[in-house]
Amino acid sequence: MLIHPWDAPRDDAEWQGWLDVHDFGQLAVNGLPGEPPYVQPLHFAYDAERGEVLTHLARPNPLWDALETTPEVLLSVVDDYAFIPGPWQAPSDVPSEHGTPTSLYAAVQLRCTAHIVDDPAEKAALLNRQVGHFQPEGGSAPAAVGEAPYGRLLSGIRGLRLDVVAVRAKFKYAGHRPAEVQDRIAAGLADRNGPGDAAAREHLLNRRAT
Repeated sequence: MLIHPWDAPRDDAEWQGWLDVHDFGQLAVNGLPGEPPYVQPLHFAYDAERGEVLTHLARPNPLWDALETTPEVLLSVVDDYAFIPGPWQAPSDVPSEHGTPTSLYAAVQLRCTAHIVDDPAEKAALLNRQVGHFQPEGGSAPAAVGEAPYGRLLSGIRGLRLDVVAVRAKFKYAGHRPAEVQDRIAAGLADRNGPGDAAAREHLLNRRAT
């Protein structure tokens, strides 16, 4: 992923805070010899203090052999994206139809070392931490070995703890464009108000303000 200086995060807090609420991504696992990579969509919980990601998958998932062979993986998260029509980006000294279309988006890639969790008690603890992230208000019984309602289901999954070893983050929101072009993009996003437009506009304005 190419990251220009103007697209780099301002600090670690920017991408860490973004991951806290953008917790669905794609886990890329190297395929076995002669096979393409596995790409698994999944929910996850990122723990910034511990530098780890928690998730789980069904035991019949076909990626386990590949993961055990090569535990180095990449978790990719992309969101808050919007297509920007060419006229919105045109400099003031050229015709609007000469503007170049582009995409705005946020992306974080976590390079990790994967550890498979098969111990029932450890799996239960992992699940409870993951559910605590997604459901902090509670309302569900905790997972516990041998106890209803989830104890009997533990054998059907395998937990995954991903130790984060490197991070690449990008917030591509017209940071190198002149103020007048940024204003035009922000106004266009507000007027269009399509899926993702409000989030993209917020990123553009927040990053411009700092």
